[in-house]
Amino acid sequence: MKISIASDHAGFGLKRYVMGCLVDKGFEVEDFGAYDTNPVDYVDTGLPAVLGVASGKCDFGVLVCGTGQGMNVIANKVKGIRAALCHNAEFARLAREHNDANVLVLAGRYTAEDLAMEIVDTFIHTAFSNEERHLVRINKIREYEQLTVDS
Repeated sequence: MKISIASDHAGFGLKRYVMGCLVDKGFEVEDFGAYDTNPVDYVDTGLPAVLGVASGKCDFGVLVCGTGQGMNVIANKVKGIRAALCHNAEFARLAREHNDANVLVLAGRYTAEDLAMEIVDTFIHTAFSNEERHLVRINKIREYEQLTVDS
């Protein structure tokens, strides 16, 4: 399984920790930055990581910024991406089971390392339920992805 990962400067420490744990567990990880704590816009690192998931090059994405809000916003702008900002493992489980989320977003300033790995592990190892009620919702999302302001 290949995972894209990215952060801004505020999420760099947690991203580095999560990336190290994933590599230790045998996952292939593609790092899209940040590569240190120098200021960087989350858009510049998060968007390429998300495009890796949208293109099918990566199976999942993990994004980290200070609050997670910025990364979550930009990730969900990309067609085919269903990003979920998760504060605990239950959020991650439900995001995967109910929403077939393919990008996990973490709040770097507010998530402890051990909790972050519990969230990541849950996200990666939980399958989409494929229940009809959830499939209907996912299909509606796909339909609405096609809308523009002019629609």
